Amino acid sequence: MAVPVSPTTMEKELASVPEGTPNTSHVVFVMGASGDLAKKKVYPSLWVLFRDGYLPKGTKFVGYARSQLTIPELRKRMEPYLKSKVKAGDEKRLDEFFSECSYVNGPYNEASGYAKLDKHVCAVEDKCAPGKAAHRIFYLALPPSLFIQVTGFVKSHLMSKRGYSRIIVEKPFGRDSESSAVLSRHLTSLFKEEEMYRIDHYLGKEMVQNLMVLRFANAMFQPVWNRNHINAVVITFKEPFGTAGRGGYFDEFGIIRDVMQNHLLQLLCLVAMEKPASVSPEDIRDEKVKVLKCIRPLELKDVVLGQYVAKPGGTGDELEGYLDDKTVPKGSVTPTFASAVFYIKNERWDGVPFIMKCGKALNERKAEIRIQYKDIPGDIFGGKCRRNEFVIRVQPKEAVYMKMMAKKPGRDTGMVETELDLSYHLRFKDVSLPEAYERLIQDVILGNQMNFVRSDELAEAWRVFTPLLHRIEREKIPPLQYVYGSRGPKEADDLIARAGYSYTGTYSWKST
Repeated sequence: MAVPVSPTTMEKELASVPEGTPNTSHVVFVMGASGDLAKKKVYPSLWVLFRDGYLPKGTKFVGYARSQLTIPELRKRMEPYLKSKVKAGDEKRLDEFFSECSYVNGPYNEASGYAKLDKHVCAVEDKCAPGKAAHRIFYLALPPSLFIQVTGFVKSHLMSKRGYSRIIVEKPFGRDSESSAVLSRHLTSLFKEEEMYRIDHYLGKEMVQNLMVLRFANAMFQPVWNRNHINAVVITFKEPFGTAGRGGYFDEFGIIRDVMQNHLLQLLCLVAMEKPASVSPEDIRDEKVKVLKCIRPLELKDVVLGQYVAKPGGTGDELEGYLDDKTVPKGSVTPTFASAVFYIKNERWDGVPFIMKCGKALNERKAEIRIQYKDIPGDIFGGKCRRNEFVIRVQPKEAVYMKMMAKKPGRDTGMVETELDLSYHLRFKDVSLPEAYERLIQDVILGNQMNFVRSDELAEAWRVFTPLLHRIEREKIPPLQYVYGSRGPKEADDLIARAGYSYTGTYSWKST
């Protein structure tokens, strides 16, 4: 039975919104306003928050980039990404949103541009709330090569003089331990930790945020969430498409830096961490850091690396392998697939493999956490039982389900694999789930750092991956080939099997 819940009611239970007053102004700066991230994610998310009343009244949006642009031109760039977010009757509200937007062009490497930007914003603030509180939020929708330069000028020219300033920094946060430490030292020399919001958009996804509630609000999971009962944890991220002409950018980072070191490691921490003292951001982030400190650095024997090739007889994009992408350097050995096994050396998890698997040009789009329990002790059913699995489907079609054994219906006395299924699109039919960027930008407005990465957490994450990444690049280790649209290299399945995960292939969950 579906639960008819109003989207507005449901979402307003998630967080309160500062109302804003005539005595307060709020300005959101989009640094890099002409770029892909701004037009595809940042501005569309700001529009939804504005449309649904989740921003303080009178919030202004100021874009900054090198390009010469007018607001109508900026709007035209965004239109393809706004279509799905503009409902019938929203046209007037959308006009109001763009009337609150302004744009300043200028260089990233010269103080004059920032002085011009500050002059513009001061005029906006004085018009909204003359002499009163003025808060500023900076979203750095920029290439990482500009972070240090731009944040230096933000600090020297743009910080609010009569309110708070908050800085949103996009991943990647460096390439390894050393470069990440350089960036962290730079940022901490300019801003307080409570002013910095290192965004990993996976932490804004519905089912990722649900992990805390599932784990710590349900007594049935507590006794069996440990090495005595759990055989393995598999965290999977699959994309059915390749780099599609963006291989030049991807080749600088590879799949480990792009997905595994951040998104999937965050999921591991939320699955493995101990119960925090409270739901305060610092208590939660403390527990995540404790988990990371218990993981030894990855070694080459712990991983399988792959790179996709064209599919013989395929169609469309399947005919182009990674190295066929004209933007990819010739002979690149950058992996587009990686599988790795981690172990957490603590009382709860010692000996349990945490397996990550991620890649491009695979057989489906999927992100999930799969917790496989151990075999039934004292089995009385002749070895016909399959291991229980608790699965959290992050995307697509958010769901939580438990794979279990049951008697076949009717006169048959045999057993069948089935599931207890909580599929969100069936149970909560009338609920519109906010996108990750919408949630996280709202968190910044509210000053809630729970779903953002702290500096010590980032340092521990890089400690785990840096030795492996350096060896891969130093020795130019060739990745194994796998065909576009396949499950990845067979050797990855062998690695997972050696770690102890049992894949039978006898059951497939079907979301309706």
